[in-house]
Amino acid sequence: MHWYYDSPMGWGGFVMMTLFMLVFFGGLIALGVALLRRTGDQGGGAALRILEERLARGDIDTDEFDRVRKTLRSR
Repeated sequence: MHWYYDSPMGWGGFVMMTLFMLVFFGGLIALGVALLRRTGDQGGGAALRILEERLARGDIDTDEFDRVRKTLRSR
C-alpha cells in the first residue's frame, strides 16, 4: 500500500475511507436483515393457515379455532 504514501490524503484518509466503507456496508447488511425479519412469518401466519385448513376439513370446531387463533395472535 505504498501508493498512498505520496497521496494528498495520506494514511489518515486511507483509514477514514476504510472505516466509512465498513460502516456503510455494515449499515446495508443491517438494513437487509431488518427487512427480512420484518417480512418474515409474523403473527403465526403459517400456523394460522394450518389452523384454517383444519377448520375447513372439520378437524376442529369454531370454538377451538377461535381459542387457538387468539392464543397465536397474543404471541
